[in-house]
Amino acid sequence: MTENSLMLTISAHNLSRNFGSYTAVREINLELRHGEVLGFLGPNGAGKTTTMRMLTGNLAPSSGSVEIYGIDLLDRPRDAKMHIGYLPETPPLYRELTVNEYLRLAAKLHRVSKIKICSALDEVKLQCGLKDMGKYLIGSLSKGYQQRVGIAQAIIHDPDVIILDEPTVGLDPNQMREILSLIRNLGTKRSVVLSTHILSEVENVCDRVQIMHQGQMVFNESMTGVKQKKISLEEIFSQLTLNDKTSEKI
Repeated sequence: MTENSLMLTISAHNLSRNFGSYTAVREINLELRHGEVLGFLGPNGAGKTTTMRMLTGNLAPSSGSVEIYGIDLLDRPRDAKMHIGYLPETPPLYRELTVNEYLRLAAKLHRVSKIKICSALDEVKLQCGLKDMGKYLIGSLSKGYQQRVGIAQAIIHDPDVIILDEPTVGLDPNQMREILSLIRNLGTKRSVVLSTHILSEVENVCDRVQIMHQGQMVFNESMTGVKQKKISLEEIFSQLTLNDKTSEKI
């Protein structure tokens, strides 16, 4: 392995978040390396979205630390966020703008220099299959193409870490396949966190899987390790999130 492939892009230690007396996330530890795609799983209410919001600096943790490429996210948020691209479950799209207008705005917000915006725009549209869609209003696009635009805004500044929250929700099988192919390609040069409820997506795209349940991390294994077990990922997920007593078998 190269030195670059061993580099930690995300390092989160004992990350917790309280909302009043309710603890949504409890002492999560997560590490991600360059060129690694992590499948981030858990049932509804497990704390995945809260964790991802903390990893991206959109929500301050109650305790714990996050480093992005060795930069403390709490102490130096602007520097750390330059390395992050984020697509929340509901893409932050302006439907009244064209694809080009919106991506130029995203580039400016991500502090892409003026001389690089045009080339960044062309590159990201090519990567995301939007080459001929620049003049279309976002509101006129299909759900699949809107998801592509959402991913494009997340990578317009060429980040090292991409965090995607349910990027294939609401897509038909063909659109899902295209988005997963895009994510797989992104993962060859960057680190990707993919949150999803579709286990086959993790099996087809990810290098490693982590499962959250009731605010805690209950499983962390490489996909190679998962395949070596005598039970499927679906069975592992069910045992850990439906019946705590069976978790000792995993």
